[in-house]
Amino acid sequence: MKVSFKLRFHTEFGQSLHLTGPHPWLGNDHPDHALPLQYHDAESWVGSLEIPTPEALPADGLAYHYLLREADGSIVSDWGTDRRLTRELCAQGDVLVVDAWNAAGFVENAFYTEPFKAVLLRERQTPFQTPAPANGTHTFKVKAPLLARGQTLCLLGSAAALGRWETTNPVLLNRMPGEDFLTATLALAGDALPLEYKYGVFDLERRFLLAYETGENRRLEEPAAPRRRVVVNDGFARLPAPDWKGAGVAIPVFSLRSESSFGVGEFADLKPLADWCAQTGLKLIQVLPVNDTTATHAWTDSYPYSAISAFALHPLYLNLAALATGRAKTWLRELEPERQRLNALPELDYVAVMQAKLAFLKRACTAQRAKTFQSAAYRKFFAENQPWLTPYAVFCCLRDKYGSADPRQWPAHQRCTPAEIAALADESAPDFDAVALHYFIQFHLHRQLQEAAEHAHARGVILKGDIAIGVSRYGADTWQAPELYDLSVQAGAPPDPFAEKGQNWSFPTYNWPRMMEDGFAWWRQRFAQMGHYFDAFRIDHILGFFRIWSIPAHAVEGIMGHFVPAIPVDLAEFAARGIPFDRARYLAPFITDAVLREMFGAGAEAVKATFLQPVAPGQFALRPEFATQRQVEEHFSERASVPPANRAVGQASCRSSAADELDESPDRQDACPTTEFAAAPTQDDQRLKLGLFELISNVLLFAADGDGGRQFHFRFHMEKTASFRALDAGTQARLRELYVDYFFRRQDGFWRTQAMQKLPGLKRATNMLICGEDLGLVPGCVPGVMKELGLLSLEIQRMPKTPDRAFARPAEAPYLSVVTPSTHDMSTLRGWWAEDAQLTQRFFNEELGRAGAAPADCSGELNEAIIRQHLASPAMWSIFQLQDLLGMDESLRREDPHAERINVPANPRHYWRYRMHLTTETLRAAGGFNARLRALVEHYGRA
Repeated sequence: MKVSFKLRFHTEFGQSLHLTGPHPWLGNDHPDHALPLQYHDAESWVGSLEIPTPEALPADGLAYHYLLREADGSIVSDWGTDRRLTRELCAQGDVLVVDAWNAAGFVENAFYTEPFKAVLLRERQTPFQTPAPANGTHTFKVKAPLLARGQTLCLLGSAAALGRWETTNPVLLNRMPGEDFLTATLALAGDALPLEYKYGVFDLERRFLLAYETGENRRLEEPAAPRRRVVVNDGFARLPAPDWKGAGVAIPVFSLRSESSFGVGEFADLKPLADWCAQTGLKLIQVLPVNDTTATHAWTDSYPYSAISAFALHPLYLNLAALATGRAKTWLRELEPERQRLNALPELDYVAVMQAKLAFLKRACTAQRAKTFQSAAYRKFFAENQPWLTPYAVFCCLRDKYGSADPRQWPAHQRCTPAEIAALADESAPDFDAVALHYFIQFHLHRQLQEAAEHAHARGVILKGDIAIGVSRYGADTWQAPELYDLSVQAGAPPDPFAEKGQNWSFPTYNWPRMMEDGFAWWRQRFAQMGHYFDAFRIDHILGFFRIWSIPAHAVEGIMGHFVPAIPVDLAEFAARGIPFDRARYLAPFITDAVLREMFGAGAEAVKATFLQPVAPGQFALRPEFATQRQVEEHFSERASVPPANRAVGQASCRSSAADELDESPDRQDACPTTEFAAAPTQDDQRLKLGLFELISNVLLFAADGDGGRQFHFRFHMEKTASFRALDAGTQARLRELYVDYFFRRQDGFWRTQAMQKLPGLKRATNMLICGEDLGLVPGCVPGVMKELGLLSLEIQRMPKTPDRAFARPAEAPYLSVVTPSTHDMSTLRGWWAEDAQLTQRFFNEELGRAGAAPADCSGELNEAIIRQHLASPAMWSIFQLQDLLGMDESLRREDPHAERINVPANPRHYWRYRMHLTTETLRAAGGFNARLRALVEHYGRA
């Protein structure tokens, strides 16, 4: 039996097409072993496959898709997993499949992702089936995801079997439950070819053709033949551009507040929030990462982007009442006064909540473990999750046993093999009770989050999760498989208007070449784990798949990093541009009397005496013990524990911009005391430390690793350094030109290649809707890659992606995007309005189109006007922080807008503790506000 393939696709010289799939006949999805197709004509390629018998096909069919190999060797895959050769199709003899290329970036593909198929478009389905003729020769297949309820497609054309374009009784296509394609089988043995045809939209109830598809007529040139079925896959019907739009709310789970929660939002609180969404017409709930971050059992664990496991859920979110049985109910009643106290606090008391919950869970696990572990639901959970669950549970056991999440501090098991992990987790092992506790907790978290998702789905609401770009340096992932990470460096972000010195997240970066060896299995497993609970997800800092900001271990500030991978500047390039190269001058901190006076003022002499050594008249270098930011950090940490009277060095003032970064936030005063932060440096010491940081970063270049000293990376914001300002004008101009080439020209194609090695395969590993957080210093190749892959971008009004604009305009957002006025990393609308009167005035006049002076505060009416701009956007999704939605109602919103902010990215010690000031019960009862919000959502076609 022969299966022939004809792919309608126009290629350019040097391109070739291939057929692949998860079967040895098709190369087991490996591009190098894919079945090559042959050039047929300018618009098509062909190939064939011999199949012994229909029974030789997999029971669920042979899945396949196409690959395009470019002239440079790079590969582009077409999209979808729904092309399939079945035993039933091949039972009649030979098969000819005429296919259309399905680019991943086709907008219609978004509507075949899980949230749309399972929830959002569920009500539009109208099953329809008509018998196929016994002598059928051709089967037509096409997709139309946004047909309304009561509609199907019809087929009209020039052949007799197609009614010769008669619209009163066209061929109707089958629309079967769970099937992506609409299909129709026709008997065309007696019709002359080629024939022309088109699809149309047909109203089943009124028996009426509503509209033809757009574009030229389609042509069928493949004739009927004895014992051969022709399958024509026409891709998507050419209907008007998709106009489906939805709105959603964004809030961290820990920020939810209900009358029954335990001082923190819990997975169970997503249920009443979903009820409220259904009440107001919102279709999506977006949350921050919900993975376990427990490293120190202190408030510093409140940071949700530093997970000790990319798979385990955080015990913080467990609802105790839902799991308590028998004696545990009595223990829970004993905790009721503490629950009420914690739940009444305006903000989350992270440490107190975790202490209370974990103490109860240890008792409940002891009492309920045996019965729980015998249940079929638990056994299924354990079997499906054991590859990450056991190492995680063992890691947590050792963390608590040895009092540190850093395995380097443990007396044993600093690095464990799978066999050793299994031995530590054995039921006969002395610490099995501690290991089993984490099995118990994770099982109940899994059940409660799945129940919340099912509840939301039943109300037509989807859940959108968040995948952090990094993992904790000291966690179960890095302990279990350190080879997947580069633990010698720190990930972060370059400077931006929100963080002048950049950001140092302290995460390790990824060892991408090693991850590529197994097809990014860790990432695919991570995406699959998200799919247990979420319908869509946001990839935090998607730019990290193109390149990551890598900071050496000896640095504290993000300004000391550079992009990895990146094409460095070669020594020969300086000579070619007429730039005199002085290694010491460009790579070492430039320290002169003038620089010291500028940075430290009257304290310059004290700095010289303690931290510097002379190298030439008027020039200095840092002493070896203070040569790095990390050494300086450690010096001042030690000083913080010494009484001021015993300190040897006088206080030097710092007049540099670094002084502006002094952390005087209330986080340091109101945080739960820990050993790490118990002794805070004085303000003068803090200023001095930051001044020394700036001195150390006063360089122009960093040496590239392993290049024999011939290649370099530019320091970001080179022009802002005192070192650069001291150069002559000619050298400045030539260095500036090379700097621009390094950051904004040479890397683009290279970074595109890096992303295309990772993202297409990872996207294929899941059917969730994927959004990318593409903010910051965005390479020019990023928008093209995201469009090509059909990834939704993030559009924020106050963060325009074009340098000549002060604000982005929601009305200009692309369809495949999410528009939002603020995120968790920013102040809310009301908070932002009060931050910069000049910027607010410009926004008031230019973006809101209002004359006169802007009011000092953002009224409910102004807040609503901004919400309206986002609802009116052509973007697929408009998503709002709950605080911004409540900002429309002056009787409901929080009195202090600055208390609504969730995170301050420039402050690495920020305490993540924001909670909504209303309960979900109060929110649901706010009838006037809810009706007003629903009217807005409906008015703009998003309900």
